[in-house]
Amino acid sequence: MELRRRPGTQREVRVTTALPGLAITSARVPDDADLVLEATLEWIDGAVTVTGRVQVPWTGECRRCLDEVGGVLDVGLREVFEVRPLDGDTYPLEGDEVDLEPVVRDAALLNLPLAPLCRDDCPGPAPDTFPALRPPDRVVEAPRDPRWAALDQLRLDPD
Repeated sequence: MELRRRPGTQREVRVTTALPGLAITSARVPDDADLVLEATLEWIDGAVTVTGRVQVPWTGECRRCLDEVGGVLDVGLREVFEVRPLDGDTYPLEGDEVDLEPVVRDAALLNLPLAPLCRDDCPGPAPDTFPALRPPDRVVEAPRDPRWAALDQLRLDPD
């Protein structure tokens, strides 16, 4: 890698690829969707820094009405690759290779919406189709527990 031989050297990278299997419970990236990574790699003080952006389309269900919803994530990146990575803070640098896939996966998964909405004022399901409450003029008593039936026969004299 040219970067490791000349400190301060920068390299521009633009990659368009598909990464299948990016999903959380509420949203997902279609398996055939194009992810776009635009980044600058720079060798600084024994590490490679990656600065740039990831753009990726996503789909999911609205948390209120369950209609299909989607959008495009535009996530900024600023990550560090080191020979001796700090667990959870930096990524491993193995030889002259920088594997950008874990960075892109992490950026996409951590920024997918946890509870997407189709629009801010989504009222939820149609009340005529999915009534949430019973009409106020209709009173329905819950069935009685048969174990308490003996108490129905109990009469107390008002003395």
